[in-house]
Amino acid sequence: MFDLPDVWNSLPVPLRDPVALAIPFFVLFLAIEWIAARHLTEPQTDDAGRTHPPEGGYEQRDARASVSMGLVSVATSAAWKALALVAYAAIYAYLAPWHLPVDAWYTWVILIVGVDFLFYWYHRIAHRVRIVWATHQAHHSSEYYNFATALRQKWNNSGEIVMWIPLPLIGIPPWMVFVGFSVNLVFQFFVHTEHVDRLPRPIEYVFNTPSHHRVHHGCDPEYLDRNYGGILILWDRMFGTYREETHRPTYGLTKPVGTYNILTLQGHEYAAIGRDVAAADTWRHKFGYVFGPPGWKPTSAD
Repeated sequence: MFDLPDVWNSLPVPLRDPVALAIPFFVLFLAIEWIAARHLTEPQTDDAGRTHPPEGGYEQRDARASVSMGLVSVATSAAWKALALVAYAAIYAYLAPWHLPVDAWYTWVILIVGVDFLFYWYHRIAHRVRIVWATHQAHHSSEYYNFATALRQKWNNSGEIVMWIPLPLIGIPPWMVFVGFSVNLVFQFFVHTEHVDRLPRPIEYVFNTPSHHRVHHGCDPEYLDRNYGGILILWDRMFGTYREETHRPTYGLTKPVGTYNILTLQGHEYAAIGRDVAAADTWRHKFGYVFGPPGWKPTSAD
């Protein structure tokens, strides 16, 4: 029986990350989708009179911003992972009560399901705690929904790094933790499209699909803060955050940023938090602006 760690270590370093292995496929699917959407040049108007960008279409500046943010995130996520590796190695070596065998099938099941479960809760926190939302909102800032949008990634992975701590603590080797999250990320790339309609019902019931994730990217009131799952939509069904797609979503933020500058897209919410905190007149209000949900405002009772 082959030794999986030896096989893994024999690969060139850039190829040890499933995301790096998937990059050619990302490029291929981007090209296919762009070609398929070229004829969709006019915005669409729904029954409520709301104007939407072309279904599945690309806007050059928007796509360029998304791809640029993705390229920077490759470097920033590598830096965060390097920091996490030190902490995870210490937790795995000194705190884990046992070490799960890397060549056992159940270790990989625990890893993939564990990563997805923790991703669900991190993702949910990211939408409900403003300081974490400040990092995540960049991914939601595009008013288009396509494979380029999937690459519009955050540059601050600190929240996820903290969220993964239970995995080395239960005995999963640190390198496997990173592989598991990369597999989760690669899966999610393929749900960022409007060119795939509903899949067979058993798949729609268990897995995150383009239909489910379109809802998640919608800024319509009925779609806000729904469908957080990465690979499995079962978490949303279990914890009451599931929403069916009933109409084409309006994509983007509830308050559009109105720029393609990637620094502004990444940092504008941090700046807004700073302004709100500076203007707040009590510590309660300052904490509310940082740790309350996005859009939190003091009430008369405060």
